[in-house]
Amino acid sequence: MDPRTFPTKGNLMLAKNSLALAKQGYDLMDKKRNILIRELMDLIDEARDIQDEIDSTFTYAYQCLQRANIEHGINMVSQLAYTVPIENSITIQTRSIMGTEIPHVKYTPGSKTPTYSFSTTRESIDIATEAFRKVKDLTVKLSMVENAAYRLASNIKKTQKRANALQNITIPMYTELVYNITNALEEKEREEFTRLKVIKRMKQRKGA
Repeated sequence: MDPRTFPTKGNLMLAKNSLALAKQGYDLMDKKRNILIRELMDLIDEARDIQDEIDSTFTYAYQCLQRANIEHGINMVSQLAYTVPIENSITIQTRSIMGTEIPHVKYTPGSKTPTYSFSTTRESIDIATEAFRKVKDLTVKLSMVENAAYRLASNIKKTQKRANALQNITIPMYTELVYNITNALEEKEREEFTRLKVIKRMKQRKGA
C-alpha cells in the first residue's frame, strides 16, 4: 500500500496540494491549447491564401516558360537558367509561441539585374524570369507558414494529451484520495469523540 494514501493529516495536506497543482496545470494546458489553436487557424488561413496565389503564379510562370522555349529553344533557355546565381540570402530564425519554436525565414530578394545578354534574347525571357522570381518569393513564404503550422499542430496534440491525462487521470485520482482520507479522518475523530465520552462517563460514575 502506498504510504501517501494513509489517512493522516499530513497526507491530506499533500493530496490537497497535489490536487490544486493538477487543476492549475490543467487550466494552463487548456489556455495553451486554445492559444496554439488560434495561431494555427491564422496560419491555415494564411497558407490557403498563399497557396491560391502560388497556384495562379505557377500557372502563369509555366506559360511564360513555354513561350520562351518556343521563341529561343529549350536548350538555350536551359543554358540561360544556369546563369542564375544560387540563392544564399535565406536565413532561418525562430520565435516562440507558448514554448513552440516557430521558424521565421528572413529572405532578401536578389538583384533584378539580368544575368544574360539583351542582344541575344527576347522579351519572353525577361517575363519568364520575373514570373519565376515571384514563384520563388511565394515558395519561401509558403514553406515558412506550412512548417510553422506543422509544429503548432504537433504541439497542440502533445498539449491535448497532457490536458486529457490531467483531466481524466490525475485530477480524479487526487479528488478521490482527498475524499477517502477526509472520510477516514472524520471517522477517526468520531470514534475518538465517542471513546472520550465513554471515558468521561466512567470517571463520573466512579466519582459518584
